Amino acid sequence: MSTTTKLISGLKQDALALGMDALGVTSADSIADAEPALREFVDAEYHGSMNWMAETMTRRGHPRKLWPQARSIIVVAMNYGPETDPMLALQQPSKGVISVYARHRDYHDVIKGRLKTLAAKLVSRARQNQLDCDVKVFVDTAPVMEKPLAQQAGIGWQGKHTNLVSRNFGSWLFLGSIFTTLDLAQTSSHDDHCGQCSNCLDICPTDAFPAPYKLDARRCISYLTIEHKDPIPEEFRRPMGNRIYGCDDCLAVCPWNKFARQAQEAKLASPEQPTENSLEYFLRLDDQAFRQRFSGSPVKRIGRDRFIRNCLIAAGNSNQCELLPAIDDLLLDPDPVVRDAAQWASRELKEAHP
Repeated sequence: MSTTTKLISGLKQDALALGMDALGVTSADSIADAEPALREFVDAEYHGSMNWMAETMTRRGHPRKLWPQARSIIVVAMNYGPETDPMLALQQPSKGVISVYARHRDYHDVIKGRLKTLAAKLVSRARQNQLDCDVKVFVDTAPVMEKPLAQQAGIGWQGKHTNLVSRNFGSWLFLGSIFTTLDLAQTSSHDDHCGQCSNCLDICPTDAFPAPYKLDARRCISYLTIEHKDPIPEEFRRPMGNRIYGCDDCLAVCPWNKFARQAQEAKLASPEQPTENSLEYFLRLDDQAFRQRFSGSPVKRIGRDRFIRNCLIAAGNSNQCELLPAIDDLLLDPDPVVRDAAQWASRELKEAHP
């Protein structure tokens, strides 16, 4: 067994001990053909208002344009499989549905700390074997195409919904990567096993997939509720239902989820009281209460106003006329986007209950 193979073998054991669920290795040159697809996505304006995607496209399109010294990329995955079917929450219109990944502590904080520990172990062992080794750690926020890299590293494959799918964990995986100057033995890339299935495409409430393996973010509820800062276009408001942060539909219906396991990572856990998911409660949050409620959560980053906008759309779809007092209080909110959503929600409920 070569020295670098031993390094990866030891690193896989370290990753498991740190609470990670899968690790693979690919070359920094393995996704050179991803750049044309990314350019096509941006040219079609599927990225919507996410201007950073266009601005970082060159670096995102090839890892070595981000860091020229990179030779190998270690991709690490952590399972976040939910306890129950997230689709069931859509049947409770008085409650707001938050995407599974955002219901607990911010995964960026959890995974980045583990990756730094893992990277430090790699550097230490490489130097013990008299190998020069430098590393950089990335978790989602850098211009890195983590899903194509994960497919090349054998973690899973990019499904028709454009997300990663795993034989062992279904669609529920957080990803992170360690770029290194070491030339490491690569793990085998993963084949596509979507076959003729189109569940993820068919379930989308807003028809956000113009074709298999292509996503128009401008129509995606995750984009609309998280990245989009302006009023939600009216054509998407009713299809949003009670989704107030993200959407799990295309992930949840994947048949490979039958092999998924509930996440075991304790640091992702964040106990919640059921009443704290009620739209009545959410609509009453001021900025301070919002920050306190979502401290340490990914939800906090969109801010109170955008969150209340989303909750108002859910309230308008709820058929719950008892929410009208909370909605009408927001008709005079300082934020114009909130006022717009409040007007729509009030009108929807009053027309349903004349």
